Amino acid sequence: QVQLVESGGGLAQAGGSLRLSCAASGRTVSRYGMGWFRQAPGKEREFVAAIRRTGVTTFYQDSVKGRFTISRDTAKNTTYLQMNSLKPEDTAVYYCAATNRLITITAREYDYWGQGTQVTVSS
Repeated sequence: QVQLVESGGGLAQAGGSLRLSCAASGRTVSRYGMGWFRQAPGKEREFVAAIRRTGVTTFYQDSVKGRFTISRDTAKNTTYLQMNSLKPEDTAVYYCAATNRLITITAREYDYWGQGTQVTVSS
């Protein structure tokens, strides 16, 4: 079992940057594929980014490609989401998740979830 805690959310202006962190406890994060999802008010949760167990392979939603970067630091048992060139449509609660699969973009294939952190981007 692994516990996930997100941090780093907050308020940013359009064009600005934020870095989200996902700290894992219970088991080493290198055992899991990791992902970030987000949910805006009135919308379904959607995939944002994922990173393979080994950290070599990454996937991104088309709307964040070139702006967001997912990475992991196994020594710190932490996964990051660097978000640059933020847009108002990036406003959502961002969730970190861990999967026993190597990597996946499908929410139902993730086994553990954090509580979420709010990101608000003003225009």
